[in-house]
Amino acid sequence: MPSVSAHVAATLAQYVDQVFGVMGNGNAHFLDALEREGAVPYTAMRHEAGAVVAADAYQRASGRLAAATATYGAGFTNTLTALAEAVQAHIPLVLVVGDEPTSGPRPWDVDQIALASAVGARTYTVGRADAAATTVIAVEHALTYRVPTVLAIPYDVATRDAGPVPAAPAPALPAPLQPAGPFARGSVSDAAAALANAERPFLLAGRGAWLAGAGDALGALAEATGALTASTALGRGVFPDSRYDLGVTGGFGAEGAMERIGTADVAVVFGASLNQFTMRFGALFSPGTRVIQVDVAPAATHPHVGAYVRGDARVVAEELVAELAALEASPSGWRESLDVEALRERPRGDGLAPDGRLDPRTAAARIAELLPDDRVVVSDGGHFIGWANMYWPVASPDRMLMVGTAYQSIGLGFPSVAGAALAHPDATIVLTTGDGGGLMALADLESAVRVAGGRGLCVVWNDAAYGAEVNLYGLKGLAQGPMRIPEADFAGLGRAFGAEGVVVRTPEDLEALAVWAARPASERPFLVLDLRVSGAVIAPYQEEIIRVNS
Repeated sequence: MPSVSAHVAATLAQYVDQVFGVMGNGNAHFLDALEREGAVPYTAMRHEAGAVVAADAYQRASGRLAAATATYGAGFTNTLTALAEAVQAHIPLVLVVGDEPTSGPRPWDVDQIALASAVGARTYTVGRADAAATTVIAVEHALTYRVPTVLAIPYDVATRDAGPVPAAPAPALPAPLQPAGPFARGSVSDAAAALANAERPFLLAGRGAWLAGAGDALGALAEATGALTASTALGRGVFPDSRYDLGVTGGFGAEGAMERIGTADVAVVFGASLNQFTMRFGALFSPGTRVIQVDVAPAATHPHVGAYVRGDARVVAEELVAELAALEASPSGWRESLDVEALRERPRGDGLAPDGRLDPRTAAARIAELLPDDRVVVSDGGHFIGWANMYWPVASPDRMLMVGTAYQSIGLGFPSVAGAALAHPDATIVLTTGDGGGLMALADLESAVRVAGGRGLCVVWNDAAYGAEVNLYGLKGLAQGPMRIPEADFAGLGRAFGAEGVVVRTPEDLEALAVWAARPASERPFLVLDLRVSGAVIAPYQEEIIRVNS
């Protein structure tokens, strides 16, 4: 008869496309059942945090559900940083773990339910009679609330007979949130009237708008109003017409574009939380801008919001287009009066910084010219995130993954490559990471090379330091010894795992990327570009943080 582990594996296979994990005593029977079931691919990772990160990246890149798996005890505790990141970023996934036996904890067991709860993840523990049903509930919870859930299999239950596996029902998920009631309807009408009368309308979209499938509706709204558009870092590419799009807002944005946003008289924000970075620490809009927010949160999420519409971004955008048509509103003409391309221009640097090391702006601009158009950019956390976000445009929000930034973590970059590569099997996967985070995630450099192969490349911004800390605290006079890292040879590390490794000290050295990109993916290895960049060139977003903290 099928075991409890088989019930979990067979049921989970009905809902997930990929499973990433590290095998151990606590999940060995689950993985055996998964392999025998054969309905969902399993990808081995080299660190338990990497398993969660890969599942996280897969979901961000594909929109589909993935699972991670680890053993109990130390295997589970290794997942906690990645699990906290998924909670903070609202990423649905299922983490299948072994757990202490029902008879009680052994010397190496810990209270895993409490630990998961501490980072915001709910645990569902399966039993002999309800393993399949509990698995369905865990999946529904993850999808409904857009959070990771932990599915625990007690050690002494894993192999118990559980009878025939029942059919798995389709998950019951909530419908898109409609603006309901006279107050909400009035809020939509007021927003439409504001846009109809605006002389300088502006639309801002975040990842929530992408998740709602609001792209076409927002494009129609921008057309109807003549609005300039822009996105948050996680929403880039959501507007279908790039001609009038100012790019990313906040410290990643071009200075001319951000100044122009400040002149808008009406700004409507869709599916964006308006965090401190998007809002430039409160300086994105001018005091005269009327800011209207559309979101599914219970209330407005920033004090500068003057009016709030609670509803699904796509639904509200479509209703605004209909109301504008009823008002016979005409486009403002503002965007056509501007040279949007000039507003998006960014400095390229001078090749080498005054200290003789590579200027990261020059490198970022040149890499952008050499990267294949069909690309997915995955980013670790650290000072360097400014360069990819400023210089490497992507086609849509599912092609820029910033895994770690929600929880302010570094060291989650290399395992992200595996998830992104399986989500976009034809695209080039570009990892941007720093030397600090790269060393922290080094175990899954092997996973990145193995899974992405010739479709993958890694750009390491190697400044021999924890650059963000140097900029924030070293400049305040704190001891820099703990902030410095001996310069690591990432090119050599890449070669050790079967990649092609190139040390880049000058702009001319980047021609190795041009040669690599010109070859068919089937004929090239994974590429590691070890950029020896200057730490003296500070990213604009970091300069904003320095000003706020000074």
